[in-house]
Amino acid sequence: MSDVAAATTRTEPLTPVTGRWIALFAAAWLGVWMAQLTPIQLLLPAQIETELRTNYWVDNVLWFGVVSGIAGVCAIIAYPLTGALSDRTTSRFGRRRPWVAGGAALFALALLALGAQTTMAGIAICWALALTGFCVLTAALTAMISDQVPVGQRGYVSGWMSAPQAIGIILGLALVTILGLGTLGGYELAAAALALLVAPFLLVVPDPRHYARGLPPLTPRRIAGELWISPRTHPDFGWTLLSRVLVNLGNAFGTGLLLYFLEFGLGDRNAENDLIPIVFVYMVFVIAASLALGGISDRLQRRKLFVFLASVVQAIAALLLAFLPSLPMTYVGGALLGIGYGCFLAVDQALATQVLPDPETRGKDLGIMNIAWAIPQAFGPLLGGIVVFWLGGFTGLFILAGVAALGGAFAVARVRSVA
Repeated sequence: MSDVAAATTRTEPLTPVTGRWIALFAAAWLGVWMAQLTPIQLLLPAQIETELRTNYWVDNVLWFGVVSGIAGVCAIIAYPLTGALSDRTTSRFGRRRPWVAGGAALFALALLALGAQTTMAGIAICWALALTGFCVLTAALTAMISDQVPVGQRGYVSGWMSAPQAIGIILGLALVTILGLGTLGGYELAAAALALLVAPFLLVVPDPRHYARGLPPLTPRRIAGELWISPRTHPDFGWTLLSRVLVNLGNAFGTGLLLYFLEFGLGDRNAENDLIPIVFVYMVFVIAASLALGGISDRLQRRKLFVFLASVVQAIAALLLAFLPSLPMTYVGGALLGIGYGCFLAVDQALATQVLPDPETRGKDLGIMNIAWAIPQAFGPLLGGIVVFWLGGFTGLFILAGVAALGGAFAVARVRSVA
């Protein structure tokens, strides 16, 4: 049987992916994370603060949240729509690869445009376009895990999706700061890293042509209908989705306003410089946890236990920052958060691929799962900014982060079909 025929008749991939496949996949994700997280952690808040020209920090936090929230609305649409369209794509270049290329191009061009903006409206529009490109690109990349990676490798491979997140944050922040690039130069660096690191995966990794057997054409009504997956009919999908929403919301509360917490919550006059070593600590533990624990979960064929414990560890990190706020405790919290979130990212992604309702609609179903990944990151700063404003500080924000993470732990415990 030819590779093409096999790709259209198998429900699950059987052949392990090679070391080269994993290396190129990891490099692509490094570019993705540098391009997304460097703006979120440094460039976008600094750009908004410059535009607002105010020393009242709550205004900066709220406007950052508003810009992120607008982009989040685009992500709600882009993730499942891209998945559904890529499920039906029959291009000779494959069903996911055209969307990887298109998403990367939109993402990079929007970042370049974002660096030139001098109005809040322009910043909001360009960041919304950038996040849309990010969603299109990552929807296709995550679907390729289900398309090409056997179940027994998914924890390990997902670790190589997660570990570059930590490297991307510290590498992007370090390069922008050490080279003194400023806002425009920082966005140009992010766009260049994205293009250079995604291109090898796009050009080298095969994506067999797909013939979309039995999938009806998309219409507005069908799109709306396919976005709903009944939690009664597919309870494990529903519990996994809820767990992912809550844990990612807790992580967004804990990390999305980190620069503001250092600067205004702790009164740190060197907040931008201190941000880098804190993120470095976070990075080391994310990498170690995602690669080691993702592989262990493959060998033990256990997913729920790892996701549960990862969520609890993140809750502990958030509560420490809530009740013992200090710069040294921020390092401790960063380490614990790295352990918990690194494990969660690797193992939860593997878990998500095992609770999908239909192998023929993997892209769309993972797109819905990815909403639970992206939306908390987009709306977290807005919700967090409101919490900080109402409560007059960061204590309540970190308490909510801990409660959300614990809620995610109890939600994943309800999954029944996966150990």
